Amino acid sequence: MSDVPSDFSRPTQLDTVPAPLSSAERKHGLSLFWRTFFLLALLLIGSTVAWFQTFRSLEYEPRAVQTAQQIASLVNLSRAALVYSDSITRVSLIKTMAEQEGVRILPREPKDRFELFARSALDERITEELAQRLGPTTMVASSVNGQKGLWVGFSIDGDAYWLLMDRSRVTPVDSKTWLIWLFTAGVLSLAGAAVIARLINHPLKQLSFAAGRVRDGDFDAGKLDERVATSEIREVNIGFNRMAEQLAKIEQDRAVMLAGISHDLRTPLARLRLETELSVADADARDHMAADISQLDAIIDKFLDYARPDHVDLKPVRLMDVVEACTYPVEGQDDMRITVDVAPELRVMADEVELTRVLSNLLENARRYGKSAETGVAVIDIAARVRDPWLMIKVRDHGPGVPPDVLPSLTKPFFRGDTARTAATGAGLGLSIVDKTIQRMGGTFTLSNTSTGGLAAHIRLHNAPANQVSSTKQAEPLLDIRV
Repeated sequence: MSDVPSDFSRPTQLDTVPAPLSSAERKHGLSLFWRTFFLLALLLIGSTVAWFQTFRSLEYEPRAVQTAQQIASLVNLSRAALVYSDSITRVSLIKTMAEQEGVRILPREPKDRFELFARSALDERITEELAQRLGPTTMVASSVNGQKGLWVGFSIDGDAYWLLMDRSRVTPVDSKTWLIWLFTAGVLSLAGAAVIARLINHPLKQLSFAAGRVRDGDFDAGKLDERVATSEIREVNIGFNRMAEQLAKIEQDRAVMLAGISHDLRTPLARLRLETELSVADADARDHMAADISQLDAIIDKFLDYARPDHVDLKPVRLMDVVEACTYPVEGQDDMRITVDVAPELRVMADEVELTRVLSNLLENARRYGKSAETGVAVIDIAARVRDPWLMIKVRDHGPGVPPDVLPSLTKPFFRGDTARTAATGAGLGLSIVDKTIQRMGGTFTLSNTSTGGLAAHIRLHNAPANQVSSTKQAEPLLDIRV
Protein backbone atom coordinates (compact mmCIF):
# COMPACT_ATOMS: atom_id res chain seq x y z
CA MET A 1 0.00 0.00 0.00
CA SER A 2 1.39 3.39 -0.96
CA ASP A 3 0.32 7.04 -0.80
CA VAL A 4 -0.01 8.49 -4.29
CA PRO A 5 -1.00 12.12 -4.95
CA SER A 6 -4.32 12.47 -6.71
CA ASP A 7 -5.19 14.72 -9.63
CA PHE A 8 -8.14 16.95 -8.72
CA SER A 9 -7.64 19.57 -11.43
CA ARG A 10 -9.75 18.04 -14.22
CA PRO A 11 -13.14 16.93 -12.87
CA THR A 12 -15.41 14.84 -15.03
CA GLN A 13 -19.14 14.45 -14.82
CA LEU A 14 -19.23 10.80 -13.76
CA ASP A 15 -16.48 11.22 -11.16
CA THR A 16 -18.13 14.15 -9.46
CA VAL A 17 -19.67 13.60 -6.06
CA PRO A 18 -23.05 15.34 -5.84
CA ALA A 19 -22.77 18.44 -3.67
CA PRO A 20 -24.72 18.41 -0.43
CA LEU A 21 -28.13 19.92 -0.83
CA SER A 22 -28.78 23.14 0.98
CA SER A 23 -31.71 23.44 3.33
CA ALA A 24 -33.56 25.57 0.76
CA GLU A 25 -33.12 22.85 -1.87
CA ARG A 26 -34.16 20.08 0.48
CA LYS A 27 -37.34 21.84 1.59
CA HIS A 28 -39.56 22.26 -1.41
CA GLY A 29 -42.51 24.56 -0.92
CA LEU A 30 -43.75 26.04 2.36
CA SER A 31 -44.10 24.46 5.77
CA LEU A 32 -47.58 23.78 7.09
CA PHE A 33 -47.36 26.75 9.48
CA TRP A 34 -46.54 29.28 6.76
CA ARG A 35 -49.03 27.77 4.34
CA THR A 36 -51.84 28.02 6.92
CA PHE A 37 -50.70 31.51 7.94
CA PHE A 38 -50.66 32.81 4.36
CA LEU A 39 -54.08 31.33 3.59
CA LEU A 40 -55.60 32.86 6.72
CA ALA A 41 -53.84 36.16 6.05
CA LEU A 42 -55.13 36.19 2.48
CA LEU A 43 -58.66 35.50 3.69
CA LEU A 44 -58.50 38.21 6.36
CA ILE A 45 -56.94 40.81 4.07
CA GLY A 46 -59.49 40.06 1.36
CA SER A 47 -62.33 40.35 3.87
CA THR A 48 -60.95 43.64 5.24
CA VAL A 49 -60.56 45.16 1.78
CA ALA A 50 -64.06 44.02 0.79
CA TRP A 51 -65.46 45.52 4.00
CA PHE A 52 -63.63 48.80 3.37
CA GLN A 53 -64.88 49.04 -0.21
CA THR A 54 -68.43 48.24 0.92
CA PHE A 55 -68.21 50.93 3.58
CA ARG A 56 -66.96 53.46 1.06
CA SER A 57 -69.78 52.61 -1.34
CA LEU A 58 -72.42 52.92 1.37
CA GLU A 59 -70.93 56.16 2.73
CA TYR A 60 -70.04 57.78 -0.59
CA GLU A 61 -73.48 58.83 -1.81
CA PRO A 62 -74.88 60.04 1.55
CA ARG A 63 -71.71 62.04 2.23
CA ALA A 64 -71.85 63.73 -1.20
CA VAL A 65 -75.56 64.58 -0.87
CA GLN A 66 -75.18 65.85 2.70
CA THR A 67 -72.17 68.03 1.85
CA ALA A 68 -73.88 69.47 -1.24
CA GLN A 69 -77.03 70.16 0.79
CA GLN A 70 -75.07 72.06 3.46
CA ILE A 71 -73.20 74.12 0.87
CA ALA A 72 -76.42 74.83 -1.08
CA SER A 73 -78.20 75.90 2.10
CA LEU A 74 -75.35 78.24 3.00
CA VAL A 75 -75.37 79.75 -0.50
CA ASN A 76 -79.16 80.19 -0.51
CA LEU A 77 -79.15 81.77 2.96
CA SER A 78 -76.35 84.12 1.99
CA ARG A 79 -78.12 85.05 -1.23
CA ALA A 80 -81.41 85.70 0.55
CA ALA A 81 -79.72 87.78 3.25
CA LEU A 82 -77.98 89.91 0.66
CA VAL A 83 -81.10 90.32 -1.50
CA TYR A 84 -83.33 91.50 1.31
CA SER A 85 -80.86 93.87 2.95
CA ASP A 86 -80.04 97.44 2.03
CA SER A 87 -76.57 98.53 1.03
CA ILE A 88 -75.47 99.60 4.54
CA THR A 89 -76.80 96.45 6.19
CA ARG A 90 -75.30 94.32 3.39
CA VAL A 91 -71.77 95.52 4.20
CA SER A 92 -72.24 94.77 7.89
CA LEU A 93 -73.72 91.36 7.06
CA ILE A 94 -70.80 90.39 4.83
CA LYS A 95 -68.34 91.42 7.58
CA THR A 96 -70.22 89.43 10.24
CA MET A 97 -70.35 86.28 8.04
CA ALA A 98 -66.62 86.50 7.42
CA GLU A 99 -65.76 86.93 11.11
CA GLN A 100 -68.18 84.45 12.69
CA GLU A 101 -68.85 81.79 10.02
CA GLY A 102 -65.62 81.99 8.02
CA VAL A 103 -67.63 82.69 4.88
CA ARG A 104 -66.61 85.51 2.52
CA ILE A 105 -68.66 86.91 -0.34
CA LEU A 106 -66.63 88.55 -3.10
CA PRO A 107 -67.64 89.98 -6.47
CA ARG A 108 -66.77 87.78 -9.42
CA GLU A 109 -64.86 89.49 -12.18
CA PRO A 110 -64.59 88.26 -15.79
CA LYS A 111 -60.79 88.27 -15.47
CA ASP A 112 -60.77 85.93 -12.47
CA ARG A 113 -58.58 82.82 -12.88
CA PHE A 114 -59.93 79.71 -11.18
CA GLU A 115 -59.48 75.94 -11.00
CA LEU A 116 -62.55 73.72 -11.05
CA PHE A 117 -63.40 71.72 -7.95
CA ALA A 118 -63.01 68.17 -9.35
CA ARG A 119 -59.97 66.51 -7.78
CA SER A 120 -61.79 63.26 -6.89
CA ALA A 121 -64.97 61.36 -7.61
CA LEU A 122 -66.50 62.79 -4.43
CA ASP A 123 -65.76 66.35 -5.59
CA GLU A 124 -67.39 65.67 -8.95
CA ARG A 125 -70.45 64.18 -7.26
CA ILE A 126 -70.75 67.25 -4.96
CA THR A 127 -70.46 69.59 -7.98
CA GLU A 128 -73.26 67.72 -9.80
CA GLU A 129 -75.50 67.86 -6.73
CA LEU A 130 -74.86 71.62 -6.28
CA ALA A 131 -75.69 72.21 -9.96
CA GLN A 132 -79.03 70.47 -9.44
CA ARG A 133 -79.84 72.48 -6.32
CA LEU A 134 -78.51 75.92 -7.31
CA GLY A 135 -78.99 75.84 -11.06
CA PRO A 136 -76.93 74.80 -14.10
CA THR A 137 -74.90 78.04 -14.09
CA THR A 138 -73.46 77.28 -10.64
CA MET A 139 -69.69 77.12 -10.64
CA VAL A 140 -67.57 75.37 -8.01
CA ALA A 141 -63.82 76.03 -7.85
CA SER A 142 -60.94 74.95 -5.64
CA SER A 143 -58.94 78.18 -6.09
CA VAL A 144 -59.54 81.65 -7.49
CA ASN A 145 -56.66 83.92 -8.42
CA GLY A 146 -54.29 81.60 -6.58
CA GLN A 147 -56.25 81.58 -3.30
CA LYS A 148 -57.19 78.06 -2.14
CA GLY A 149 -60.57 77.22 -0.68
CA LEU A 150 -64.04 76.11 -1.62
CA TRP A 151 -65.43 78.71 -4.03
CA VAL A 152 -69.06 78.66 -5.17
CA GLY A 153 -70.17 81.09 -7.85
CA PHE A 154 -73.76 82.42 -7.82
CA SER A 155 -75.71 85.45 -9.06
CA ILE A 156 -77.86 88.11 -7.34
CA ASP A 157 -80.02 90.24 -9.63
CA GLY A 158 -77.65 89.67 -12.51
CA ASP A 159 -74.50 90.41 -10.46
CA ALA A 160 -71.97 87.59 -10.12
CA TYR A 161 -70.44 86.75 -6.76
CA TRP A 162 -68.06 84.21 -5.20
CA LEU A 163 -68.84 82.57 -1.89
CA LEU A 164 -65.59 81.42 -0.26
CA MET A 165 -65.63 78.90 2.55
CA ASP A 166 -63.13 76.59 4.23
CA ARG A 167 -62.15 73.46 2.24
CA SER A 168 -62.51 71.36 5.39
CA ARG A 169 -66.27 71.46 5.01
CA VAL A 170 -65.79 68.61 2.46
CA THR A 171 -64.18 65.69 4.34
CA PRO A 172 -62.66 63.08 2.01
CA VAL A 173 -63.71 59.49 2.43
CA ASP A 174 -60.14 58.14 2.40
CA SER A 175 -58.92 60.17 5.36
CA LYS A 176 -55.89 59.24 7.43
CA THR A 177 -58.11 58.12 10.27
CA TRP A 178 -59.64 55.36 8.19
CA LEU A 179 -56.21 54.30 6.90
CA ILE A 180 -54.90 54.05 10.47
CA TRP A 181 -57.85 51.94 11.52
CA LEU A 182 -57.47 49.76 8.43
CA PHE A 183 -53.76 49.23 9.15
CA THR A 184 -54.47 48.41 12.80
CA ALA A 185 -57.15 45.91 11.83
CA GLY A 186 -54.77 44.31 9.31
CA VAL A 187 -51.97 43.92 11.86
CA LEU A 188 -54.33 42.42 14.45
CA SER A 189 -55.75 40.07 11.82
CA LEU A 190 -52.28 38.86 10.81
CA ALA A 191 -51.33 38.33 14.47
CA GLY A 192 -54.50 36.30 14.98
CA ALA A 193 -53.73 34.29 11.83
CA ALA A 194 -50.24 33.51 13.16
CA VAL A 195 -51.67 32.30 16.49
CA ILE A 196 -54.28 30.13 14.77
CA ALA A 197 -51.70 28.68 12.37
CA ARG A 198 -49.40 27.87 15.29
CA LEU A 199 -52.21 26.13 17.18
CA ILE A 200 -52.99 24.04 14.10
CA ASN A 201 -49.35 23.30 13.32
CA HIS A 202 -48.12 22.49 16.84
CA PRO A 203 -49.60 18.96 17.19
CA LEU A 204 -48.46 18.07 13.66
CA LYS A 205 -44.97 19.34 14.46
CA GLN A 206 -44.92 17.14 17.56
CA LEU A 207 -46.06 14.19 15.46
CA SER A 208 -43.31 14.86 12.91
CA PHE A 209 -40.67 15.01 15.67
CA ALA A 210 -41.95 11.80 17.25
CA ALA A 211 -41.96 10.03 13.87
CA GLY A 212 -38.35 11.08 13.35
CA ARG A 213 -37.36 9.71 16.75
CA VAL A 214 -39.10 6.42 16.03
CA ARG A 215 -37.40 6.28 12.64
CA ASP A 216 -34.05 6.63 14.42
CA GLY A 217 -34.94 3.76 16.75
CA ASP A 218 -35.72 5.83 19.87
CA PHE A 219 -39.21 4.48 20.56
CA ASP A 220 -39.57 5.92 24.07
CA ALA A 221 -38.74 9.52 23.10
CA GLY A 222 -41.48 9.46 20.44
CA LYS A 223 -44.38 9.15 22.91
CA LEU A 224 -47.16 11.70 22.29
CA ASP A 225 -49.64 13.25 24.71
CA GLU A 226 -52.84 11.18 24.81
CA ARG A 227 -54.83 13.73 26.87
CA VAL A 228 -55.01 16.63 24.45
CA ALA A 229 -58.33 18.44 24.19
CA THR A 230 -58.86 17.97 20.45
CA SER A 231 -60.46 14.57 19.84
CA GLU A 232 -58.96 14.01 16.38
CA ILE A 233 -55.41 14.81 17.55
CA ARG A 234 -55.93 12.64 20.63
CA GLU A 235 -56.93 9.66 18.49
CA VAL A 236 -53.91 10.16 16.22
CA ASN A 237 -51.57 10.36 19.22
CA ILE A 238 -53.02 7.22 20.75
CA GLY A 239 -52.69 5.32 17.48
CA PHE A 240 -49.11 6.53 17.01
CA ASN A 241 -48.11 5.54 20.54
CA ARG A 242 -49.57 2.05 20.08
CA MET A 243 -47.71 1.70 16.79
CA ALA A 244 -44.45 2.78 18.45
CA GLU A 245 -44.99 0.24 21.22
CA GLN A 246 -45.56 -2.52 18.69
CA LEU A 247 -42.44 -1.52 16.75
CA ALA A 248 -40.41 -1.52 19.98
CA LYS A 249 -41.68 -5.02 20.77
CA ILE A 250 -40.87 -6.22 17.26
CA GLU A 251 -37.37 -4.75 17.52
CA GLN A 252 -36.83 -6.46 20.86
CA ASP A 253 -38.10 -9.76 19.51
CA ARG A 254 -35.82 -9.40 16.50
CA ALA A 255 -32.78 -8.86 18.70
CA VAL A 256 -33.64 -11.95 20.75
CA MET A 257 -34.23 -13.99 17.61
CA LEU A 258 -30.94 -12.91 16.04
CA ALA A 259 -29.06 -13.79 19.20
CA GLY A 260 -30.67 -17.22 19.13
CA ILE A 261 -29.88 -17.72 15.43
CA SER A 262 -26.26 -16.77 15.99
CA HIS A 263 -25.91 -19.22 18.85
CA ASP A 264 -27.92 -22.10 17.38
CA LEU A 265 -26.30 -22.05 13.93
CA ARG A 266 -22.70 -21.48 14.90
CA THR A 267 -22.61 -24.39 17.30
CA PRO A 268 -23.43 -27.09 14.68
CA LEU A 269 -21.18 -25.32 12.17
CA ALA A 270 -18.26 -25.58 14.59
CA ARG A 271 -18.99 -29.28 15.08
CA LEU A 272 -19.23 -29.81 11.32
CA ARG A 273 -15.86 -28.12 10.80
CA LEU A 274 -14.26 -30.30 13.50
CA GLU A 275 -15.81 -33.52 12.18
CA THR A 276 -14.81 -32.65 8.62
CA GLU A 277 -11.20 -32.14 9.55
CA LEU A 278 -11.11 -35.40 11.51
CA SER A 279 -13.20 -37.74 9.36
CA VAL A 280 -12.58 -36.76 5.71
CA ALA A 281 -9.42 -38.41 4.38
CA ASP A 282 -9.29 -36.62 1.03
CA ALA A 283 -7.44 -33.35 1.65
CA ASP A 284 -9.02 -31.61 -1.37
CA ALA A 285 -12.54 -32.59 -0.34
CA ARG A 286 -11.81 -31.60 3.22
CA ASP A 287 -10.66 -28.15 2.10
CA HIS A 288 -13.79 -27.66 -0.02
CA MET A 289 -16.07 -28.67 2.84
CA ALA A 290 -14.22 -26.36 5.23
CA ALA A 291 -14.56 -23.53 2.70
CA ASP A 292 -18.32 -24.18 2.40
CA ILE A 293 -18.67 -24.08 6.17
CA SER A 294 -16.68 -20.82 6.29
CA GLN A 295 -18.97 -19.41 3.62
CA LEU A 296 -22.05 -20.32 5.65
CA ASP A 297 -20.51 -18.66 8.70
CA ALA A 298 -19.78 -15.51 6.67
CA ILE A 299 -23.33 -15.45 5.29
CA ILE A 300 -24.70 -15.64 8.84
CA ASP A 301 -22.48 -12.69 9.75
CA LYS A 302 -23.91 -10.71 6.81
CA PHE A 303 -27.49 -11.41 7.88
CA LEU A 304 -26.70 -10.34 11.43
CA ASP A 305 -24.98 -7.18 10.22
CA TYR A 306 -27.92 -6.23 8.03
CA ALA A 307 -30.46 -6.86 10.80
CA ARG A 308 -28.44 -5.02 13.47
CA PRO A 309 -30.48 -2.38 15.40
CA ASP A 310 -30.43 1.13 13.98
CA HIS A 311 -29.06 2.97 17.01
CA VAL A 312 -25.40 4.04 16.72
CA ASP A 313 -23.20 6.15 18.99
CA LEU A 314 -21.57 8.91 16.95
CA LYS A 315 -18.22 10.25 18.13
CA PRO A 316 -15.32 12.11 16.48
CA VAL A 317 -13.24 9.43 14.76
CA ARG A 318 -9.85 9.89 13.11
CA LEU A 319 -10.47 8.66 9.58
CA MET A 320 -6.88 7.57 8.95
CA ASP A 321 -7.04 5.13 11.90
CA VAL A 322 -10.10 3.47 10.38
CA VAL A 323 -8.51 3.28 6.93
CA GLU A 324 -5.35 1.71 8.34
CA ALA A 325 -7.37 -0.81 10.35
CA CYS A 326 -9.21 -1.87 7.17
CA THR A 327 -6.20 -1.99 4.83
CA TYR A 328 -3.66 -3.60 7.15
CA PRO A 329 -5.15 -7.16 7.01
CA VAL A 330 -5.25 -7.15 3.18
CA GLU A 331 -2.18 -5.15 2.19
CA GLY A 332 -0.12 -8.29 1.64
CA GLN A 333 -2.57 -9.95 -0.77
CA ASP A 334 -1.36 -10.40 -4.34
CA ASP A 335 -4.71 -9.63 -5.98
CA MET A 336 -5.11 -6.15 -4.42
CA ARG A 337 -3.20 -2.87 -4.61
CA ILE A 338 -4.50 0.02 -2.48
CA THR A 339 -3.57 3.70 -2.63
CA VAL A 340 -4.65 6.12 0.10
CA ASP A 341 -5.08 9.90 -0.12
CA VAL A 342 -6.44 10.82 3.32
CA ALA A 343 -5.10 13.70 5.40
CA PRO A 344 -4.02 12.57 8.88
CA GLU A 345 -5.97 15.32 10.62
CA LEU A 346 -9.38 14.46 9.13
CA ARG A 347 -12.00 13.45 11.65
CA VAL A 348 -15.56 12.32 11.07
CA MET A 349 -18.64 11.94 13.27
CA ALA A 350 -19.23 8.19 13.15
CA ASP A 351 -19.29 4.91 15.02
CA GLU A 352 -15.74 3.61 14.60
CA VAL A 353 -16.75 -0.06 14.51
CA GLU A 354 -19.54 0.58 12.01
CA LEU A 355 -17.34 2.74 9.77
CA THR A 356 -14.63 0.05 9.82
CA ARG A 357 -17.22 -2.50 8.74
CA VAL A 358 -18.35 -0.19 5.92
CA LEU A 359 -14.86 0.32 4.49
CA SER A 360 -14.07 -3.38 4.84
CA ASN A 361 -17.19 -4.28 2.87
CA LEU A 362 -16.29 -1.80 0.14
CA LEU A 363 -12.74 -3.13 -0.10
CA GLU A 364 -14.00 -6.71 -0.28
CA ASN A 365 -16.53 -5.77 -2.95
CA ALA A 366 -13.80 -4.01 -4.99
CA ARG A 367 -11.48 -7.02 -4.59
CA ARG A 368 -14.14 -9.42 -5.91
CA TYR A 369 -15.59 -7.43 -8.79
CA GLY A 370 -13.07 -4.62 -9.51
CA LYS A 371 -10.15 -6.64 -10.83
CA SER A 372 -8.53 -5.61 -14.08
CA ALA A 373 -9.17 -8.04 -16.94
CA GLU A 374 -5.54 -7.75 -18.03
CA THR A 375 -3.63 -8.10 -14.74
CA GLY A 376 -6.19 -9.78 -12.51
CA VAL A 377 -5.33 -7.26 -9.76
CA ALA A 378 -7.89 -4.97 -8.08
CA VAL A 379 -6.43 -1.46 -7.95
CA ILE A 380 -8.35 0.44 -5.25
CA ASP A 381 -8.12 4.13 -4.38
CA ILE A 382 -9.31 5.62 -1.06
CA ALA A 383 -9.55 9.42 -0.76
CA ALA A 384 -11.28 11.94 1.49
CA ARG A 385 -11.96 15.67 1.33
CA VAL A 386 -13.86 18.16 3.51
CA ARG A 387 -16.86 20.09 2.27
CA ASP A 388 -18.20 21.71 5.41
CA PRO A 389 -20.20 20.49 7.16
CA TRP A 390 -19.56 17.18 5.39
CA LEU A 391 -16.62 14.84 4.98
CA MET A 392 -16.61 13.17 1.57
CA ILE A 393 -15.02 9.70 1.31
CA LYS A 394 -14.45 7.96 -2.01
CA VAL A 395 -13.53 4.29 -2.56
CA ARG A 396 -12.90 3.56 -6.23
CA ASP A 397 -11.72 0.53 -8.20
CA HIS A 398 -10.42 0.33 -11.78
CA GLY A 399 -12.44 -2.67 -12.87
CA PRO A 400 -15.09 -3.03 -15.58
CA GLY A 401 -17.75 -1.11 -13.64
CA VAL A 402 -21.45 -1.99 -13.88
CA PRO A 403 -24.19 -1.22 -16.43
CA PRO A 404 -25.86 2.15 -15.69
CA ASP A 405 -29.31 0.56 -15.38
CA VAL A 406 -28.00 -1.73 -12.62
CA LEU A 407 -26.49 1.04 -10.45
CA PRO A 408 -29.73 1.98 -8.59
CA SER A 409 -30.31 -1.67 -7.63
CA LEU A 410 -26.87 -2.44 -6.18
CA THR A 411 -27.86 -1.27 -2.69
CA LYS A 412 -31.04 -3.37 -2.60
CA PRO A 413 -30.93 -6.39 -0.28
CA PHE A 414 -30.13 -9.73 -1.99
CA PHE A 415 -29.54 -8.07 -5.38
CA ARG A 416 -26.51 -9.30 -7.32
CA GLY A 417 -25.47 -8.38 -10.83
CA ASP A 418 -24.55 -10.86 -13.55
CA THR A 419 -20.88 -10.90 -12.52
CA ALA A 420 -21.81 -11.42 -8.89
CA ARG A 421 -24.15 -14.32 -9.72
CA THR A 422 -21.38 -16.23 -11.43
CA ALA A 423 -18.49 -15.47 -9.10
CA ALA A 424 -19.88 -14.38 -5.73
CA THR A 425 -19.97 -16.46 -2.61
CA GLY A 426 -22.03 -14.06 -0.49
CA ALA A 427 -25.70 -13.32 0.08
CA GLY A 428 -25.97 -10.05 -1.86
CA LEU A 429 -26.08 -7.93 1.30
CA GLY A 430 -22.66 -6.23 1.32
CA LEU A 431 -23.62 -2.93 -0.33
CA SER A 432 -27.04 -2.99 1.37
CA ILE A 433 -25.28 -3.16 4.73
CA VAL A 434 -23.04 -0.25 3.73
CA ASP A 435 -26.00 1.88 2.65
CA LYS A 436 -28.02 1.11 5.77
CA THR A 437 -25.05 1.72 8.09
CA ILE A 438 -24.22 5.08 6.49
CA GLN A 439 -27.86 6.16 6.83
CA ARG A 440 -27.82 5.16 10.50
CA MET A 441 -24.87 7.50 10.99
CA GLY A 442 -26.73 10.42 9.34
CA GLY A 443 -24.94 10.30 5.98
CA THR A 444 -25.57 9.27 2.39
CA PHE A 445 -24.11 6.56 0.16
CA THR A 446 -24.08 6.60 -3.65
CA LEU A 447 -22.45 4.58 -6.42
CA SER A 448 -21.33 5.75 -9.85
CA ASN A 449 -19.24 4.60 -12.79
CA THR A 450 -16.07 6.63 -13.39
CA SER A 451 -15.17 8.08 -16.75
CA THR A 452 -11.85 6.21 -16.86
CA GLY A 453 -13.33 2.87 -15.85
CA GLY A 454 -14.33 1.30 -12.58
CA LEU A 455 -16.94 1.75 -9.89
CA ALA A 456 -16.76 4.57 -7.31
CA ALA A 457 -18.47 4.51 -3.92
CA HIS A 458 -19.19 7.96 -2.45
CA ILE A 459 -19.78 8.34 1.29
CA ARG A 460 -20.91 11.59 2.87
CA LEU A 461 -20.73 11.90 6.67
CA HIS A 462 -20.71 14.83 9.07
CA ASN A 463 -17.31 16.38 9.58
CA ALA A 464 -16.20 16.47 13.23
CA PRO A 465 -16.54 20.15 14.33
CA ALA A 466 -13.53 19.99 16.67
CA ASN A 467 -11.12 19.55 13.77
CA GLN A 468 -11.21 21.74 10.68
CA VAL A 469 -8.76 21.39 7.80
CA SER A 470 -7.29 24.33 5.97
CA SER A 471 -9.42 26.34 3.58
CA THR A 472 -7.29 25.18 0.63
CA LYS A 473 -8.06 21.55 1.25
CA GLN A 474 -11.70 22.26 1.89
CA ALA A 475 -12.03 23.74 -1.57
CA GLU A 476 -10.60 20.67 -3.32
CA PRO A 477 -13.30 18.42 -4.82
CA LEU A 478 -13.28 14.67 -4.33
CA LEU A 479 -12.83 13.79 -7.98
CA ASP A 480 -11.01 11.52 -10.39
CA ILE A 481 -8.47 9.68 -8.24
CA ARG A 482 -5.76 8.40 -10.61
CA VAL A 483 -2.90 5.99 -9.89
